[in-house]
Amino acid sequence: ATEAAGKQEQVYCHFWQLSDTMILGMKDTRLPFLTDGLQVLKEAGYASIIRNSGGLGVINDAGILNVSLIFPKHLAVTTDAAYEMMAALLQTAFPEQTILAYEIADSYCPGTYDLSIDGKKIAGTAQRRIKDGVAVMMYLSINGDQPARGSLVRRFYQAGLKEGFGTNGYPAVNPASMTTLEAALGRKFTTQEVIDRLQKALLSLISDQSLYPLESLDQWLTENNLSEQMQQRLAGMEKRNQPIKEFSDESTL
Repeated sequence: ATEAAGKQEQVYCHFWQLSDTMILGMKDTRLPFLTDGLQVLKEAGYASIIRNSGGLGVINDAGILNVSLIFPKHLAVTTDAAYEMMAALLQTAFPEQTILAYEIADSYCPGTYDLSIDGKKIAGTAQRRIKDGVAVMMYLSINGDQPARGSLVRRFYQAGLKEGFGTNGYPAVNPASMTTLEAALGRKFTTQEVIDRLQKALLSLISDQSLYPLESLDQWLTENNLSEQMQQRLAGMEKRNQPIKEFSDESTL
């Protein structure tokens, strides 16, 4: 979709969720005691999967919404400009409080464009550029037990690093450094309410651009002759996650 956005001059916004899973970055696969960390996740009832980018792990569950904003590169020539688009999207959708972009160093998956309210992180962002397309990804903590999420990630790194916890670019996660959108704004939100707000905000920010309504992913892949490429990407994902599969197979013996 990223390459297609640049080629076709279209803007896409994809919302998705994943049940109890920790999505690991490629850096996480280099933990010296990775299998010990994976065991912590398994005992907590969480699956694990490796994404095809750098960075560090994030938790997904029913209270987390993932947002992918995909657009032609000319809308945000620089990396910072693309991140600013996502920050503006979230701020426009939730004007009740000021949302700031800066690193929350003791959060999980810290980055320069962590999005926070009153000093506590509610969302993290990442970015990929493929040819003339840009994809900015955000995970947004809407509701749920954020301290428990932080505690689980902390235990994962403690098990995966042992005495090296908090070193070599892996965060010494402090669960108190993060919160949820609901807690920060002092009101309840359904996932659909959040999606509706983000969609409305997107239309106001890029009203002069072409938004592509995705009714069916299979249909879109077929129309754009991308079905074969999708299968190749899925095969790559399966290969990338072979260490996770091997751990799962061994731990069930």
